[in-house]
Amino acid sequence: MSAIFNFQSLLTVLLLLVCTCAYVRSLAPSLLDQHKTGLLGTFWKCARIGERKSPHVAVCCLLMALSILCAE
Repeated sequence: MSAIFNFQSLLTVLLLLVCTCAYVRSLAPSLLDQHKTGLLGTFWKCARIGERKSPHVAVCCLLMALSILCAE
């Protein structure tokens, strides 16, 4: 089943996207900062969410990891 139809998989993909964008922006800020609008602006926005809400994103990642590990 694809991630679009499975809610848990969709949340996992979104969390991975936010974490990856924040990590890439920490390594090379100019890579994402030049594209603040349009389709590539989505990655910049995900990086901003990852930076500003990092404690909340970290808790969500831990909860998602636990739910995946404990899934039947």
